[in-house]
Formats: sequence, C-alpha cells, structure tokens
Amino acid sequence: MTSDSQDQKESRKLLIVIAIIVVALIAAVLLMMPMLTELVQTEFEPGVGMKQAAVISFFVTIVTLAFFAITAGDGLLGELQFMLAGFFSFFIVMWLLIAWVF
Repeated sequence: MTSDSQDQKESRKLLIVIAIIVVALIAAVLLMMPMLTELVQTEFEPGVGMKQAAVISFFVTIVTLAFFAITAGDGLLGELQFMLAGFFSFFIVMWLLIAWVF
C-alpha cells in the first residue's frame, strides 16, 4: 500500500511539472509570434536566385552523395559510374527545386 501511494504522489508531481512546462512553452510561442513573423518577412521574402541555388545545390549534393558512398560499404570508387550519374541528376533536381521553392 505504501508503494502505491508513493507512486501516486510521484505521478501527481510529474503531471504538475509537465503541465507547467507545456503552459510555459505555449506562452513562449505566443510571445515570439510577432518576432517570428517579422523574421520570416525580412529574411525569406527576397528569394534565392539561380546562381545562389546552384551553389547551395552543389554542396548539398556533394555532402549527400559522400554520405551515401561511405555508408554503402563499397567505398568511394566502388560504383563510380552510378555516383556520377546520380550526382548530375540529383544536382539538377535540387538546383531547380531550391530556386523554385525558395
């Protein structure tokens, strides 16, 4: 019986702490909304041009394909012909998507 009442006390304490954290997070989000909307308007409004999207796409493609090659287990030279074809197709798709979306 003492273990059960002790568990109930701990559960209540945990529930109160979680409720306080949730209320604090909701209040923080509500207080940050004006600042976040201003940040979005000033930073994301102008957009990304084709040249800047190409640079971003190049580095994203290099990092992604290097990660794939290392984690594949065959090394960087194991499937070079497929890596080159994958690089160019992934680069074109990422370039156009970044320029279009952003």
